[in-house]
Amino acid sequence: MRVLLSTLLSLCLCGCAVGNPPPVVDIYQRDNKSTKVTSGSHKVARGETLYSIAWRYGWDYRALAEANDIGAPYTIYPGQTLSFTGGPKKTTRPSRPTSTASSSSSTSASKPKAASTPPPPEPSRSSPAQTGPVNWQWPASGELLERFSKAAGGRRGITIGDREGSPVRAAADGRVVYRGSGLTGYGNLLIIKHNDRWLSAYAHNNSLLVKEGDRVSAGDRIATMGASGTFRTQLHFEVRKDGQPVDPLTVLPQRS
Repeated sequence: MRVLLSTLLSLCLCGCAVGNPPPVVDIYQRDNKSTKVTSGSHKVARGETLYSIAWRYGWDYRALAEANDIGAPYTIYPGQTLSFTGGPKKTTRPSRPTSTASSSSSTSASKPKAASTPPPPEPSRSSPAQTGPVNWQWPASGELLERFSKAAGGRRGITIGDREGSPVRAAADGRVVYRGSGLTGYGNLLIIKHNDRWLSAYAHNNSLLVKEGDRVSAGDRIATMGASGTFRTQLHFEVRKDGQPVDPLTVLPQRS
C-alpha cells in the first residue's frame, strides 16, 4: 500500500509539472536578427513595410532598398521578393492582376496593391536636418524592468513596466513607418522614423492610436501599454541608428 501511494503521489507531481508554461515570447532576437542577414530572401506579406522587414533582418532600410533597386517612398507589394545577398539588383515582382484599369501608360493592367500604405515621398538627398541629432524623451513612465544587452540572445532594447492602458508616447519627432503585429515577439508594434539615420520601436502595446504615415511630435500619445506578444504589461522600446541597435539609455535623458 505504501509503495502504491508513493507511486500515485509521484504521478500527481509529474502531472503538475508537465502543465503548459506561460507563453514567454520576449524579444531576444530569436526571430528578429541581432546581426545583419546577408543571404536568402524574404517574400513580402500584406501589411509589411520596407522598414519592418529591414528591422526584422538587421538591415538599414536604405541599404535594403538600394540592394533591391527600390526608390523613395519605398513602396513594396505583397508577393514581392526582397534579396539579402547584396545589390543593387532588381527585385522579383508579383504578377500583375488580370483585371483591367485605366493607366497613364499604354498598358491596361493595374499595379499590384502595396503591402502597406506608403508614407508621402521623401527628398532624394539627405540634409543636415534629416541626419542630425534627435531630441529624445522617455516613451513611458514606470519602472525600468530590463536593460539593453549586447550579449548573444540579449535584449536589444529596454523594458518599462506600468499599468495596462497607461500612455505610450513618441520618444522624438518623426513619422510612423510601421503599424502592425507581423514581427514575431513584438505584439502590437509601432516603428517611428525620426530622420534618415534614426528609428525607434514600441512593442507589446494594447491599442495603437496612430497610423502609418502620421507625423508625430515628441510626447504625443501613440499607443496604450499592454501585454500583446508577451506575458506581462510592459513597453519594449528599441532605438536603431543606421540599422544597428543602440542602447536607449545612452540617448534618453537621465531620470530625476
